Amino acid sequence: MRARALPIALTAALFTGACTSSPDEGSDPEEQAAQVATAAPGERLTLVADEDPVAMAASASRTFFDEAGVVVLVAEDDREGTLLGASAAVALGVPLLVGADGSGVDQPVLAELERLGTTTVLAVGDAAPAPAGASSSSAASSSPAETDAEVIGVPADPAAVAAVLDQELAEADPVAEGGEVAAVAALDPAEPAALRPESGRGGAAEESSSEADAEGSLPEIEAAEPLEGTLVMTTGTPDALAAAATARAAGARVLVTGGTTDPRASEELISTLAEDDAEHVVALGAGFGAEEGLDWKLATAATGTQLPGGGQVLFPGRMMVALYGHPETGALGVLGEQPVEAAIQRAREHAAPYEPLVDTTVVPTFEIIATVASASAGPDGNYSAEGEVEMLRPWVEAAGEAGLYVILDLQPGRTDFVTQAELYRPLLELPYVGLALDPEWRLGPNEVHLVQIGSVDIEEVNRVVTWLADLTRENELPQKLLVLHQFRVDMIPGLERLDTSRDELAIMVHADGQGGQGAKQATWQVLHRNAPEGLFWGWKNFYDEDIPMLTPAQTIEQVDPLPELVTYQ
Repeated sequence: MRARALPIALTAALFTGACTSSPDEGSDPEEQAAQVATAAPGERLTLVADEDPVAMAASASRTFFDEAGVVVLVAEDDREGTLLGASAAVALGVPLLVGADGSGVDQPVLAELERLGTTTVLAVGDAAPAPAGASSSSAASSSPAETDAEVIGVPADPAAVAAVLDQELAEADPVAEGGEVAAVAALDPAEPAALRPESGRGGAAEESSSEADAEGSLPEIEAAEPLEGTLVMTTGTPDALAAAATARAAGARVLVTGGTTDPRASEELISTLAEDDAEHVVALGAGFGAEEGLDWKLATAATGTQLPGGGQVLFPGRMMVALYGHPETGALGVLGEQPVEAAIQRAREHAAPYEPLVDTTVVPTFEIIATVASASAGPDGNYSAEGEVEMLRPWVEAAGEAGLYVILDLQPGRTDFVTQAELYRPLLELPYVGLALDPEWRLGPNEVHLVQIGSVDIEEVNRVVTWLADLTRENELPQKLLVLHQFRVDMIPGLERLDTSRDELAIMVHADGQGGQGAKQATWQVLHRNAPEGLFWGWKNFYDEDIPMLTPAQTIEQVDPLPELVTYQ
């Protein structure tokens, strides 16, 4: 509960309609300019994450201003007054504070007015003091905690606000509910505009203001240096409206992320950070306080690198459709049945039928078998033939240049997955390359392929999670896909202990069983029941082994829940 109703009433110039009384005798606000000084944040990343709009507005003022002889004040629940207050604050280049009811203000406001050295408060809408002669609360008349600031009250009416600002405010499109912060972010201090909600009070207020004759005015304001090197990111929730207005008033850019608190998930933010190289970034909104790893996610976003399909976070927002196989042979899947350029075209042709079926971006993909399970032990004795990086590189790089995502598949035999993954570090350091583990081909010390179905313990999988996540963060790469192939629960015993805590990765279980559709669907459901939360899902269509192979439309209709990856083999 906030402390309430501390008055600001010692020298209030009550402004009813669009009129003010004359300033106190002996004072002339035009003779002495009000001082305003902005303050660039001290760190590369600053968090303003108060849950309360009153506190958030005060925190934003502290973040962007060192001094402000004039401040705009609005009431917390006054949508119309707050929008016009934002217009006024940006036009004047001064902070916008929240927390008043016409008779008093919240304690954070009084503290901030004192810190800023405020001498004039423009109270808009419901924050305006009661008209002279009106009854007031006893708290307003008796509390000793008063400020010496002159208070100019103005109704939530564009003409009235323009009159007291002594400048024209252009008419702006009505602001739809939920679009308030975006509208404030678009305000231009050089071309002031009056923001009004779609469901405003309308003509009555305009009529009353047209009959008024403004007698008073704000003091001249000495403009502060704009914070052109500061970028503010906000999800756009209404509680950040006043804080966003203060940022714009200080000359900072404000970008609405579309609801996400992960900088990697906003294509516009990624592009803006890369193009403008903002010196300071302010995260505005309570949601950012709960976003773990905000600092490294911001650093990743600032690289400007985007995944095929846009952004730096894989899901939601895209469906992948992949060709599976080995570049040097068609015996292991459709990928190797043609040269690389033809394979790219074939991947696109497989992806295209899904585009009208889903409401998301469809990304053609290669899943390349990097290490192939072998019937013989081989020189290293591990029953796995490792493809050379330089053999794979032309396929990987050609796919990336063509806008495809690439997954490297490991069939490790008797060695472990981390050991094999390390061989392909140079390729995994590319932003569009993920990794797949194939436990079917993970052997124990005395096992050989095709005698039993392989398996991998969850501790080894979690070592891969750590290794790949660390590689991703260290290289400031977009989120990577880690695929776990599985068609039996016992292929990955202990899956409930899978480490899903690393946001550097999107971890997927890929159901790659073959045969009749009834059996495949049953496996799909069993795998879902035995998996931890937070996973994504892949489905494989086999040309020759499925009875029958699903069409794209049947895949979308029958595979429930909808997979994020559909692979063809």
